[in-house]
Amino acid sequence: MRVTTDFWVSALLRRVFGEGGFGAILSKGASEAGAVFVLTRDRFGSTDLYGPAPQTSYDTAKPDERQFSLLESGVDGETVDKRLERERRFDPDIWVVEIEPGKTEIKELLALSAS
Repeated sequence: MRVTTDFWVSALLRRVFGEGGFGAILSKGASEAGAVFVLTRDRFGSTDLYGPAPQTSYDTAKPDERQFSLLESGVDGETVDKRLERERRFDPDIWVVEIEPGKTEIKELLALSAS
């Protein structure tokens, strides 16, 4: 059974804080099943944006695990804002979460697909 988006985001932020990082919800979407976009910024302002992976990326052995793909890498904030605005036009119920993972690697926090 897949958990609600609200619960999943809360668990992600709790884990980030527990590992010495920081996180914030920039935009709340549908609490039951909204799509989640996660962004990270480095100290130079460069941003990586992760979003829902295509359905073809899902492993049939773990169909309930949320999968993410790297959508934008090393871009500025304006590029990320434009991408998120396009996503909102498609689906207004998206969640946007910004995290600074601290010493934890992003691949330990998000299930990243190869695509």
